[in-house]
Amino acid sequence: MIGKRPGSSKPSGATFADRPRREAPPKAPARKPANRLRTGPDPRTQRPGSGNRPSGVGKAARFTAWRRHHLAMAADSLARLLAAPVGSLMTWAVIAIALSLPVALYVFLNNAQLVSSNWDGTAQISLYLQDNVRDDAGRRLTQELQLRPEIAETRYLSREQALAEFKEFSGFGEALSYLDDNPLPAVIIVRPSVIGVDAQQALVQQLQLLPEVEEAQLDLAWVKRLYHIMELGQRMITALGLLLGLAVLLVVGNTIRLAIENRRQEIVVVKLIGATDAFVRRPFLYTGIWYGLGGGIMAWLLINLSLFWLDGPVRSLASAYASDFSLIGLGLQDSLLLLFGSTLLGWIGAWIAVGRHLGKIEPR
Repeated sequence: MIGKRPGSSKPSGATFADRPRREAPPKAPARKPANRLRTGPDPRTQRPGSGNRPSGVGKAARFTAWRRHHLAMAADSLARLLAAPVGSLMTWAVIAIALSLPVALYVFLNNAQLVSSNWDGTAQISLYLQDNVRDDAGRRLTQELQLRPEIAETRYLSREQALAEFKEFSGFGEALSYLDDNPLPAVIIVRPSVIGVDAQQALVQQLQLLPEVEEAQLDLAWVKRLYHIMELGQRMITALGLLLGLAVLLVVGNTIRLAIENRRQEIVVVKLIGATDAFVRRPFLYTGIWYGLGGGIMAWLLINLSLFWLDGPVRSLASAYASDFSLIGLGLQDSLLLLFGSTLLGWIGAWIAVGRHLGKIEPR
């Protein structure tokens, strides 16, 4: 044996190739490159209030979560208002007064139009007869005028009847009793069937040419004045409604601004954990909605209580003129329009205030 190395079982002359090879460890299976695109956002990057959702969540679940959050914010906003009843009632009262003024004028104008709705819009013509025309001749002329197609109705008032009506409605009955003679002429009241100012004035000119007629007068001026007053009232209601609507926007906006300032620290903390502006804005918008809706309800109550308080005197006044007129309030459509308009004004005021002041609050 060739000399061996101490402690070695192999001959010293063995070469490197004669040494036994160590086996390599088994190779791990090669991984395929991750070249697939992500189909959904990383849950770790989600923020409260953002639209990012895992890909497995369906549209129905997203809508359910969105609806639940809106309901929670609406309930929380209402609870905060009810927790401070004095301040909330004062804000609702200011909004109600601002809304009730134009709505009350609107109700008054509707009642005035209801009173005038019984008039057919055609003015009557008064034919004042000559002093020498006897009653039988005046009645015969009345019957002849009734046969004309442009005349719908005629009515004859003798001198005695005209004086009696004047004493009854003028309030000078005792003074007229001291007169020696009746100064009033006989009158034929004519209601034309033609419509239009030009046609009625042409009829007046024809009747003026009658030999028995001393003067023909078309009583149309008061009708024109009434319609002009109603048109003026409608424009006043529109202008007042716009001005007071702007006042409601300012009241709600200032109230929301104070609410934002009171919750500044809460907004900063929520934004630090990644909440979006839409998430932070939502409760304040619901606060504006509750302010507007509450003010509209109080305005509706004020108007109806005022109408109930005035209904008795109006009925008494109408009965003095042999009329069964009574005040009408807001119908269902007008009431819903009032509530919707007040709610919309509250939401717009809150949106403007939040848009101006919420962006200034950012975590440092």
